[in-house]
Amino acid sequence: MGADNNDAQMSVAKERVVLGAGCFWGVEKRFEALPGVLDAQSGYADGRGFKPTYKNIIAAKRRYDENNYAEVVRVTFNANAISLERVLQFYFEQHDPTQVNRQGNDRGTQYRSTILTYSNEQTELAQRVKAQYQALLSEAGYGKIATLIKPLDKFHMAERYHQDYLRKNPNGYCPDHSTGVVFNAKETEHQDNTPLLEGKHIVVLDSPNYCPYCEKFKQEVLASYQGTIDVHLRYASQLQGLAITSKTYATPTILFIENGQEVAAHQGYMPPELFYKALGALKLGDSEAYRVAFAKGTDSRFCKQYEVFKNTPDGVFVDKLSGAPLFDTRDRFNSGTGWLSFTQPVAGQVTRHQDNSFGMQRIEIRSKSSGIHLGHVFPNEGPGGKARYCINATVLEFLPRDEFNGRS
Repeated sequence: MGADNNDAQMSVAKERVVLGAGCFWGVEKRFEALPGVLDAQSGYADGRGFKPTYKNIIAAKRRYDENNYAEVVRVTFNANAISLERVLQFYFEQHDPTQVNRQGNDRGTQYRSTILTYSNEQTELAQRVKAQYQALLSEAGYGKIATLIKPLDKFHMAERYHQDYLRKNPNGYCPDHSTGVVFNAKETEHQDNTPLLEGKHIVVLDSPNYCPYCEKFKQEVLASYQGTIDVHLRYASQLQGLAITSKTYATPTILFIENGQEVAAHQGYMPPELFYKALGALKLGDSEAYRVAFAKGTDSRFCKQYEVFKNTPDGVFVDKLSGAPLFDTRDRFNSGTGWLSFTQPVAGQVTRHQDNSFGMQRIEIRSKSSGIHLGHVFPNEGPGGKARYCINATVLEFLPRDEFNGRS
């Protein structure tokens, strides 16, 4: 059910239209998030000769059957809050209407672009909006719109598990086959990618429409990320000047860039543990720090980084990948072991795990934000009987107190 964000005093004038723009999961979700839409329901329409079920319409023999049903979404909206014209503009903007019986890798007559109307007035408006969009597409170098516009015969509700499918299945991606051509050009303003041509960067392909997987990635990964490699949000149409080899129809797609060239990519939602492993490969490369972080390695005693970090000024040691605070110089002490030692971590920033490797029973310490291996904790080995957190220096970065306090 979509949320109506209009004034509570506004009267509701319900109107419906049925739209097909490829796989109905993403279409339904995007319309549900459009202000003024009251409901969006997945279903089947514009077919004949057999019972419309998901199993039947995706059968191999139906793939190019002209009598096959289309995957469609019945959009119910408040005409006092959003016009049918804007609903149809949004519809054209969110897919590629020049593709015939397909959207991206989804091929078959069930994925055809179609507008099914309830009245002659709706049909006439749909034809006008289609003509307007054709002019914009032609100017951008696209071909002829293939969208079929016809009166609705009957809408058949899809099976229950298809309703709100993306909400029920939060790990994945939203197919984004939009052309990037919009009625309001400000929505896809050109982005200057010159800063991405030097150094290492992360580019996250976002959706101009609502994508729950994009929002989940932003909330669960980007919201807490404080690392030194910059993150840039882009639409697929805003990658000018970059050497990208991966397909860009899925949102989110996470691109790891070095000197303007893609070195790694992940299509779809990327959980924190996978994101930080890929980031580790980009930032750390084939190094001792990478082996410590992801293979539970151990720094050499009195290693170079330990010598740098053992006597820093007042400040905070942060996760080398996520930038999260881990240890404070106020809790550091010289244990004489050749590894950084602290009496305690920053509250809530590390996790503890049983480690029985090498015939020993130890408590492993990992970063809560990135999951990287940090070291071990030994009870009663610190000053005054406190714990000793024995930590690898190569997976840390140091920030002076003023710089740490000022970065937020």
